[in-house]
Amino acid sequence: MRSRGEMIFDRCNIAFLALVGLSAIYPFVYMLTLSVSTLADVAQGGALVIPHEISWAAYDMVFRDEDIRNGFINTTLRTALGTAATLLMTALVAYPLSRPYLPLRRQIVFYIIFTMLFTGGLVPRYLLIKHLGLIDSIWALVLPIMLSAFNVIVLKNFFQQIPPSYEEAAKMDGAGDWSVLFRIYLPLSKPALTAYGVITALSAWNMYLWPLIVIQSKELRPLTLVIAQFSSQMNAELHILMACVTLSLLPIFLLYLFGQRFFVEGVTMSGIKG
Repeated sequence: MRSRGEMIFDRCNIAFLALVGLSAIYPFVYMLTLSVSTLADVAQGGALVIPHEISWAAYDMVFRDEDIRNGFINTTLRTALGTAATLLMTALVAYPLSRPYLPLRRQIVFYIIFTMLFTGGLVPRYLLIKHLGLIDSIWALVLPIMLSAFNVIVLKNFFQQIPPSYEEAAKMDGAGDWSVLFRIYLPLSKPALTAYGVITALSAWNMYLWPLIVIQSKELRPLTLVIAQFSSQMNAELHILMACVTLSLLPIFLLYLFGQRFFVEGVTMSGIKG
């Protein structure tokens, strides 16, 4: 039977965690409330939780804005293309590194880990993109995130946990390395691929500093840059800005709800080992 002290501790713990949860949720509730409030309610200020009067005028103005629509399209295209390219390149690099018979395997893994500890930063990356002639193009946003050293190491460890008997049986039936990778290893690695796909998509969707450096034309600006410019022009029309931010968060929020159940499974099963 639980003691009185344990019961008091549990109740205090629940109350504390509830306060922490509410403090994390309230900014999003406040943002959503402002987005569906009238201009008069927003002008009055105060900590709104429930709007006095629901108005969809802010969302109507956001949907009619051509720059915001283009920003959504550009961000969606960059996120989809970048995530797909990242998962493909990561798998193509991680699979051979997971094979014990690969020549110089340990040395290659060492150099990959070295890039995680020491990196050149934005300037070499910008000079490389400029030298390739990709400034002010969607590829300037896709190529830098196409390969992650961390994801390569993690996916390599995941591949190493798959029983080698699968590969041996497939090769006895005449399958090559490409068939083994795409028909056996990738289907068995769905938890890890989904988890890191969602992480990559989150990073690509919210990217701000790099697009600000390499994107110059108005037509190619992602949603983060559009919202930044939008916020500097809105002044008192805070409800329109909140509607824009709410719509920008909705797709990635749904993506997180879809993929969050794979996080623990994918990261745990592919945990970094020696």
